[in-house]
This record gives sequence, structure tokens and C-alpha cells, in this order.
Amino acid sequence: MNNASRTHEGKTALVTGAGQGIGQAIAMALAKRGARVIATDLAAPEATVRNIGASAIALPLDVTREEDWHSVLLQSREIGDVDIVVNNAGYFPNRSIDELDLPTWRKTMATNLDSHFLSAKYFLPAMRKKKWGRFVGISSNMVGLAIPGMSHYIASKMAIIGFMRGLANDVASDGITANALLPGLTNTLATAAQSDEQKRSTWEQQAIKRLGEPEDITGAVLFLTGDDAAFITGQAIVVDGGQYRVG
Repeated sequence: MNNASRTHEGKTALVTGAGQGIGQAIAMALAKRGARVIATDLAAPEATVRNIGASAIALPLDVTREEDWHSVLLQSREIGDVDIVVNNAGYFPNRSIDELDLPTWRKTMATNLDSHFLSAKYFLPAMRKKKWGRFVGISSNMVGLAIPGMSHYIASKMAIIGFMRGLANDVASDGITANALLPGLTNTLATAAQSDEQKRSTWEQQAIKRLGEPEDITGAVLFLTGDDAAFITGQAIVVDGGQYRVG
């Protein structure tokens, strides 16, 4: 493997929601580029780590629980201080505003938003010592689409963009960047319940006429977490085949 492909050599990356789908693809792509990977999910994603090999460990992490983040911090030191955090874990039940209850609202916010704050709280200190770090928050292109029953989800995903913009200002002087990534509808277990007709109605609105695959998201993550993106921070980058158009 040539050196050009080892863009993340010497870095340690933590990925949440790495048991399947987008998170699993991101973990594997980072490992392929040379990163040591800490793959996390509600249950330790052993299958993801088996696919990667010795350069990865699997840890259980409920992203809503601060004590879990502290535990992961301590265990992560087995392979090195975390340089890259990709917060991918998400919760997205469909509820109309009439059906939406406070427990669902709070679980959505805790899963989709609290995790970003907690990861920064626990992993910023080591990044600051190194004067290098990368945060990528997986938001959603749904923030710019008209989809009923998702007010809670859209609120949490829009808030990720706001948090990353604020975080970017706080950490820029330490060589750390923070960006949000907005995927479109992607072919994962999370979207498996949708009918082919529903999926087609989505991708027919895109410039690229097909459903996204998890691997379609990894290129942007690899770019944002590497040295080539050192001057890009506080941004919301859409990766959805051209569905969400600004202007």
C-alpha cells in the first residue's frame, strides 16, 4: 500500500454507531487509511472490529450516558489518545407533532445532540495538548427537506450544525476543526423498512439517480479528518447526491 493512501497513519479515531451502516463504513474507511479505530455502539461492535483487524477495538457506548463516555475515554488509552471523533449514532422515530411525547423528544435530543457535547468534553484535552484534532458530526440533509413527522429529529440535526459552528470557534487556535456532515437517504438497516417506491421517490429528487450507500459518505469524512481539510471548520457539508439545493 503506498504512502499516499495512509493519510491517517498515527491517528486514533473514535466512531459512534459503528455496528452497522454508515458508522461501520466510516470505521472501516478510517482504518484502511491507517488510523487506529475505536468502534463503539450500544453493544460493542465486534463484527466491525473483526473486519478491521488488530488496529481496532470494540467498546460499548450509550452516547446519552456521561459515565459511558468517561469509561470509553479510559479504555481508549489502550491504543492511544483520540485525535478524531466521528459522532454517527442517531435516533429517529417518526412521530407527528400530535403524537410526539416528551420522553421521545428527550431521547432524540440526548442521542443526537448530547453525544456531541460529551465527546468534546472528554476528548478535547488530549487534542489540545497535541495541537491537532478533528470532530465530525453526522447531521442529515433532512434539515432542508419537507418531511412530516420528524420535527424532533430535524431540530436535533440542525442543532448539530449549530454546535459544530460554535465548537469550531472555541478550538480553532488549538489546531482542531469541527464540521457537520449531512447525508441523504442511505441504504442501511435503518431505511430497510421503507418500500422501494418510497426510496425511489426520494432519489428521483436527486441529481444522482440512485440510493446512497454507506461508502458514499466515507470520502467526505476522510477528507474532513485529514490534513488537507485543516482550513475547513464550522461547515455543514451535504452528501446526498444533489437532493438538498441551496438557493
